[in-house]
Amino acid sequence: MNGTDSTAQRRIVVGVDGSEASRAALRWAVRQAALTGATVEAVISWEFPAIYGWGMTLTDADFTAAAEQTLAQVAEEEKDPAHPVGISRRVERGNAARVLLDAAKGAELLVIGSRGHGGFTGALLGSVGQHCVQHATCPVVVVRDTEQQDTARDTARAEHTDVPATGR
Repeated sequence: MNGTDSTAQRRIVVGVDGSEASRAALRWAVRQAALTGATVEAVISWEFPAIYGWGMTLTDADFTAAAEQTLAQVAEEEKDPAHPVGISRRVERGNAARVLLDAAKGAELLVIGSRGHGGFTGALLGSVGQHCVQHATCPVVVVRDTEQQDTARDTARAEHTDVPATGR
């Protein structure tokens, strides 16, 4: 025996924060789960904002409820009737990278969206995605928001074609 339990449920964990990149990641995870017979666990996290010198009256319940609402809405909007798979939802308080890494323990895949802050900018800002790629105990798939990339590419093309020709 190879040490794995073939009866264990196959699970794909996907990070969701409401952004277009996370929506693209959820769509990808749903299609992958349909192909592999896995279920999807959509995970969202929250932390108290770092505000100093101001009294906050918000409670854990306020943030949890907002996160639950965001996650439920995204899961409902991104489910795919052509690929019906189970999507469970998980809301956790804590650092996004840590929550995703903990949720992904024992998972088949961790799927995250990329907001396009690659290269030097990503290194300066620190990235949940980068941290997950480096520290996850399972394979990680990073899904780019292709709609955002297409818009940027179209804008670049339009700017390039609007440049007046100069004579030589």
